Amino acid sequence: MGSTRYDMDARFDRARKMGYASKSAGEIFTQNAKRKAHESMNPNGISFREARDSSVHLNSFPIILGLDVTGSMGHIPYNLIQEGLPKLMGGIIQGGVPDAALLFMGIGDHECDNYPLQAGQFESGDEELDMWLTRTYIESGGGGNAGESYLLAWYFAAFHTRTDAFEKRNQKGLLFTIGDEPCLKTLPASAIREIMGTGQQTFTHTELLAEARKKYEVYHISVLHSEQAIRADRGWKELLGQHCVSITDYRDVPYVVKEIVCKTYKESGYGNREGWGEIQIL
Repeated sequence: MGSTRYDMDARFDRARKMGYASKSAGEIFTQNAKRKAHESMNPNGISFREARDSSVHLNSFPIILGLDVTGSMGHIPYNLIQEGLPKLMGGIIQGGVPDAALLFMGIGDHECDNYPLQAGQFESGDEELDMWLTRTYIESGGGGNAGESYLLAWYFAAFHTRTDAFEKRNQKGLLFTIGDEPCLKTLPASAIREIMGTGQQTFTHTELLAEARKKYEVYHISVLHSEQAIRADRGWKELLGQHCVSITDYRDVPYVVKEIVCKTYKESGYGNREGWGEIQIL
C-alpha cells in the first residue's frame, strides 16, 4: 500500500463532485445506514497491515490515526472528510515529509459495541485515503463504563502491523488516538478472540502501550469539550506525559497531527533539524 501520491488539486475536484461540503455525515459515511462495519475494515482474520517502501515513496513513514467513533466523537471523521484531511496531508507534505503513509482506525468500546475496532490500510494517495476514511462505520456507541477501547489501537499496531521504516531503518512510526474518555484498563483474551479471530492472552493497557511503543511513538489527542473529558485528560497526562496533547476545538486535530509528524520526521535523521523547537498547540 502507499504507492500513490496525495494530489491536492485532484482531491479538491473530487470533493466538489462528491459534495463533501454539503452532504450530511449519513450521506458520506454510508456504512452508518447499514449499521455494520465495512468488510474490508473488519479486523477479524487480518494478519498484518503493511507500510512498505515503493518507487514512489522511497522512505515510507507510517502514521496511524485512531478515531474514536462513539457517540460523542463521531463528528471528527466528518470534519476530516470535509476539510481536515487535505489540511493534514497538505501540511505534512509542505512540512517536508514526502512519504507519509496513513492508516485510519475506528475505535469504539469492546465492552459495549458491535465493532470496537476497524482498520484500514496504510495509504498515501488522496483517493485511497478518502476511500478508507469514508468506509469507516461511525457506530456512535460507547457506554456508561470506565472508558473506551483506545488500547485496541495499541494492540493492533503492536501485533498486526509491519513497516519498512522499523524493519529496514529502525525508525518508529507515529500512532495517534483521539478521544474524550479514559482508556479501558484491560483487554481480555475473549475480547481479542471475538474481534481478531484469535487470541490467548489478556493484556493490561500499560502492557499494550509498552508493546506499541516498540514500533511507534504513541500520542493521544484529548478533546476537552466536557467536564468528563477534562477529568479523563488528567489520567492521560499521567499515562503519557507530554505525549498527551489537549485541545478544546476538535478542528485543531489536523494541525496537531501535522505539527507532531513534521517535528518527529525532522528529528528522526531524515531532514535538517535546524529551526525545530517545541511544538506549540494553540
